[in-house]
Amino acid sequence: MKRAGTLALLVPAMLLISIAFALPLARLMGLSFSTPGAPFGAYAQLIGDEVYGRVFGNTVIIAAVVTAISLAIAYPVAIALNLLPHGWRVLLFGCILMPLWISVLVRTFSWILLLERNGPLNRFLVWSKLTSTPLEVLFTPVAVVIGMVHVLLPYAILPIYAALTRIDPSLARASDGLGASGATTFRRILLPLSAKGIMTAATFVFLLSLGFFITPALLGGAGSMSLSMLIDSFVSEQLVWPLAAAASMILLAGCLAVIALASRFVPVGDLVEAR
Repeated sequence: MKRAGTLALLVPAMLLISIAFALPLARLMGLSFSTPGAPFGAYAQLIGDEVYGRVFGNTVIIAAVVTAISLAIAYPVAIALNLLPHGWRVLLFGCILMPLWISVLVRTFSWILLLERNGPLNRFLVWSKLTSTPLEVLFTPVAVVIGMVHVLLPYAILPIYAALTRIDPSLARASDGLGASGATTFRRILLPLSAKGIMTAATFVFLLSLGFFITPALLGGAGSMSLSMLIDSFVSEQLVWPLAAAASMILLAGCLAVIALASRFVPVGDLVEAR
């Protein structure tokens, strides 16, 4: 009886998932095999074309660079959050979380204003004599990386901070009392014990980077096209739905592969809990 009641409570959620997710996904998968005369024609075209291959490579490279930079910034910030007094910690948390309340589109347009040729960044560089001419940053991969790091940084900070808070502070004090340097304490205590948090943060940022659309579309140029931009081009410009569906399935397969790889180091339950 209890099991029947539990199943009855799950029915609305299962219906919602089936109607809103499973059925459209099945339709999308079927559409990817709908090329006339060649069920795998869309996949073969995407994998065999050099241009599309470069787009796939750009997507993975940008995601990897954004992940590495985000982790490099997030770890010191997470340590600072763990060490600061309560009042300063609340203030820093507010600074980290406040951008999440602002639309990604608005934040991306802000970076366009900052990075343009006559923007405040270039005016400062020319005024300070650091460069004689304005830098061409906007509509380059560099601008895409800057914008994506800004958007995704909170998703790297929070899992690492959660992992650091679970470390017993007495371990660091004992290490210091035994004469270990700060670098040794970091290398032998903090880093190993926070490794799951780092892996969780890397997984979040990398997965979100793979499917990012707004920031690369607005800040990047032709050389910064991502897989999500390619899918949008297939749908809105070229009207080739089988290619769009196949590219979407390839992106989904890539995300699932990343999750499967990450689950070898961090249990899936930890990923859900950190999120």
